[in-house]
Amino acid sequence: MEYNGSPTERAIPAGELDRRHVGQSVSFQPNDFTVVFGTIAGIARTEALVYLSLDGVGGGTHLKEEYDLSIDHKVYLQLDPLGSAEKGLSEAASFVKEKLDEITRNIREREQGKPGQ
Repeated sequence: MEYNGSPTERAIPAGELDRRHVGQSVSFQPNDFTVVFGTIAGIARTEALVYLSLDGVGGGTHLKEEYDLSIDHKVYLQLDPLGSAEKGLSEAASFVKEKLDEITRNIREREQGKPGQ
């Protein structure tokens, strides 16, 4: 399996991770058979390795919460968490507006169709 992230993610070497990335969603392929998705809980680094502690992946029979990655190992982060949230809220607002417009239209049509008006 060859994991290359999603269109909403950007690749960086694990060695570039620092405290700014704690709390962000991350995905990576630690071996040929597994792709991991989680939230960075902590980062430790040596000259050759990056140690990631993750929230949201432990507890299963094949899932662990800590991974050792080489500093040049690709990890994938969300492009812009605030931008993604803003886009989601904007899409939700558009959906609500469409529904309200539809309800308003239905009420007007019903009122116009009443006898005696």
